[in-house]
Amino acid sequence: MRLTLDSEKRNISGPRVKIARLDSKLTQQELSIKLETLGVYIDRASISKIEQQNRIIMDIELLALSKVLKVSVNWLLGIE
Repeated sequence: MRLTLDSEKRNISGPRVKIARLDSKLTQQELSIKLETLGVYIDRASISKIEQQNRIIMDIELLALSKVLKVSVNWLLGIE
């Protein structure tokens, strides 16, 4: 089975990742390094793609992003 999306957007959390990253005063590279400490490897270019909604975010990545950025997964998903 192939996943088909109705829009060009590959995630709904990217804009909130960017907001939380900027609020935390982190560069994309610094965020990448902090994620590595949790065993999640997302390079700077991939973080940029996430923020632009051009890359899918796996659940384990979303959880790590929420921990590093000190926001809830629900907030990243736009639920709260």
